[in-house]
Amino acid sequence: MRRLPALLIALGVLAATAPADAQRLRDRIAERAAARAEAKLAKTPTPEGLLRDLNVSYGPDKAQVFDVYRPKAAQGAPIVVMAHGGGWRIGDKAMGKVIDNKVPWLAGQGFIFVSVNYRMLPNADVATQARDVARAIAAVQAKASAWGGDPSKVVLMGHSAGAHLVSLLAADPAIAAQEGAKPWLGVVALDSAAMDVPTIMSQRHMKLYDEAFGSDPAVWTALSPLARMKTAPAPLMMVCSSRRADSCPQAQALADKAKSLGGQASVLPQDLSHGEINAKLGEPGAYTDAVGRFLASVIR
Repeated sequence: MRRLPALLIALGVLAATAPADAQRLRDRIAERAAARAEAKLAKTPTPEGLLRDLNVSYGPDKAQVFDVYRPKAAQGAPIVVMAHGGGWRIGDKAMGKVIDNKVPWLAGQGFIFVSVNYRMLPNADVATQARDVARAIAAVQAKASAWGGDPSKVVLMGHSAGAHLVSLLAADPAIAAQEGAKPWLGVVALDSAAMDVPTIMSQRHMKLYDEAFGSDPAVWTALSPLARMKTAPAPLMMVCSSRRADSCPQAQALADKAKSLGGQASVLPQDLSHGEINAKLGEPGAYTDAVGRFLASVIR
């Protein structure tokens, strides 16, 4: 009998498994994928002209680490701090779609790129994840000068769940200040459809939102960037997939709220899939150029 690819076998097992057991199996598959990504990165030579600092700790938990990619000649360099996606439950800082195109592109523009891991469901709720990202930002700012970076020139970036987390910090910077983070210059949110959490939860929605946000309306409000935003945030760029029904309206709602408070915000729809919005940033083209112009506009 011809052997089936491992992924097809896994999908077949999931289909025949009870929901709780299926979730545990998904988590194990995701953990193995993350471990492979980390192992591959560790064995990959550092690109010419770059220095890497892998698994820099910013807290006591093994998940509280980040990777730093910095030009050898960095001096007063701006810094992008990236939070990966994965439904608040899976994902990893070393995944190719997170770093493969962004690192060479940003390094070529003179940026230091920091890719952050954080604790995830079911071990850490979403509020804890946001505080982890904030704590990572504080650690980056504290260490920036030693890398040749400028701690006052930090831009936040995130994809999917990570975009929600950095948007939550943007909406209410007090969350980050409580973890020791200082103000940043801007935020790039890559295709999150979770900017207005109460509205999401009050209508038909994906199960992953129940796992992330629970059933308490007070928690929905506390984890909603739209609800938490009371003052003008640092400039926002909201990238959204025009192939999804919910992403661009959610992005536009947050951008409109920011502008109503006197802030600067833009929405950049892209005819790309959810994953492509993450993976293709850094490839030559109009999309990367638009994000690059935003970064240049906030780095003074």
